[in-house]
Amino acid sequence: MLLRRDFKNKNLIVFDMDGTLTPSKAPMTPSVGALLRRLLREKKVAVIGGGKYELFRWQFVNRIKFRGGELKNLFLFPTSSTAFYRYDKGHWRNVYSHTLSRAEKKKILAAFEHVFQELNYVHPQKTYGHPPIEDRGTQITFSALGQKTPIPLKKAWNKKYNRLRLRMARLLQEKLPQFKVRVGGLTSIDVTEKGIDKAYGIRQIEKHLHVPRREMLFVGDAIFPGGNDYAVVRTGVDYIKVTGPGECKRVIGFLLK
Repeated sequence: MLLRRDFKNKNLIVFDMDGTLTPSKAPMTPSVGALLRRLLREKKVAVIGGGKYELFRWQFVNRIKFRGGELKNLFLFPTSSTAFYRYDKGHWRNVYSHTLSRAEKKKILAAFEHVFQELNYVHPQKTYGHPPIEDRGTQITFSALGQKTPIPLKKAWNKKYNRLRLRMARLLQEKLPQFKVRVGGLTSIDVTEKGIDKAYGIRQIEKHLHVPRREMLFVGDAIFPGGNDYAVVRTGVDYIKVTGPGECKRVIGFLLK
């Protein structure tokens, strides 16, 4: 993990959510939340993740006792940046949302079913929080065990089935060339409109927040070929790769003046 002194001068920090600010689909720890509050008093912060807006609220927005002045510097880009929310006049306002049409959702769901049959994949009998396939409006997500699965169970599933998950994603992309398919977290596969990824999110941040890329810093755990944070690399934004919330705490502490 390379921490350059010039990173302290960045005006806007962009964080990945799951595996970076928080454990996968789990609440933010109070210690990370306390550091994030301090960072928001000094810099703008954007968060991009695969989860839907309601999950962002559950994972950290409603759990940390933010003040209004801090929230004005916090910008949310859920479902892989297919939507954008900002705090305005005491409430969260939706700036844009790329909702999939009924026909698009039907096509994506059918592709999932074909892939499951092709690979002889059978869903587990027990899921946590949601069924394995979830319609998030702007994104269709496969979460093998459900969105609220305990982390140890997710890790066990990933160890056993991750190669199969990667095959699922490749087959889905072949069947859905007009969409973007990506793996996320430990057990998920996300499908969105084509051209929408975290590079798209960086462009939207630049457009809506009027912050040039040279003044941004991205922090994520999947900055490697095939990882869902890797798209950021091609934008030219400076970045720091972390292994989880523990290292993310170190980064925030380093950035605080």
